[in-house]
Amino acid sequence: MKSFELYDATTIEEAVSLLDQHGPTAKIVGGGSDLVGGIMKDYVEGPGMPYPEVLIDVTTIPELNGIAMIDSGATIGTATTLSEICDSSELRQGWPVLSEAVDSVASIMIRNFATLGGNINQRPRCWFYRGAHFDCYKKGGDFCYAVTGNNKPHAIIDGELCYSVHPSDSATALLALDATATIASPSGQREVPFNDYFIGPREDVLRENILQHNELMVDVRVPGLGANTKTAWVKLKDRLVYDFAIVSVAVVATIENGVWQDGRIVLGGVAPTPWRATIVEEALAGKDVAATVKQAAALIRNAARPLSENAYKVPLAITLTERAVMSALEA
Repeated sequence: MKSFELYDATTIEEAVSLLDQHGPTAKIVGGGSDLVGGIMKDYVEGPGMPYPEVLIDVTTIPELNGIAMIDSGATIGTATTLSEICDSSELRQGWPVLSEAVDSVASIMIRNFATLGGNINQRPRCWFYRGAHFDCYKKGGDFCYAVTGNNKPHAIIDGELCYSVHPSDSATALLALDATATIASPSGQREVPFNDYFIGPREDVLRENILQHNELMVDVRVPGLGANTKTAWVKLKDRLVYDFAIVSVAVVATIENGVWQDGRIVLGGVAPTPWRATIVEEALAGKDVAATVKQAAALIRNAARPLSENAYKVPLAITLTERAVMSALEA
């Protein structure tokens, strides 16, 4: 690993100022399990991805730590560890899908120091992107090696240019919960719905979210769930611990007398961003869930464009979506 400068920021303004001062080679660090233990250790860099020269530790900023219950829901600082989220009885009672999703991340040891902001904003785990000898589109190169290479874990939906999948379980659940992120920049703070937070390769292949190099995610705000709103989380992975989703599904739905009134279904592990399955939601709207869910989930096939070795993900996504919706119905 190359040497780098480390700053312990004590305020949000200081962290943003340091990002602005040092430019794209400055990066925010929380627990460091991905940035330091992965990208920097493995020398992941490219024409469009400069190697970090400055790290700004934000775990030392009080405003970024902790969970607060507010009238409209809950606020979670982005330096809050995943274990703190798992251990929060208020979150587990009020937003079980988030607790279950975070509880499925990696291992207890990782969750003890990994932060919410780091989990949401971690970079893709594509082995070509992480490989030193592949100047892929996402690193600023001119080819996606997954198209002709080993693409078993890659995207089946919304690929094009880059077929990596978004690795964050918490992001999948938070999008289903209609969460909002607070973003700090040199010009102040703004609120960004998770609906508008993530960026696919068709919009900008070098990024996965709207954050500019001098911006910081401060917290995440989760609205309270209404009456008759049920949630479910399903995740399939190769190993029981320390593994990313092959396919995951988060469901947050208002169901009355077995009829789908409103809801959000979000899949992880299938696209370069957490993918909201609006085609399934629309097919369920106003319908008896148990009678309709199989046909509704099957519509995922219409959106899928698998590569040579990952078509197996399509029936998995359909089946797990059906299972998650039925789990919410029966909750």
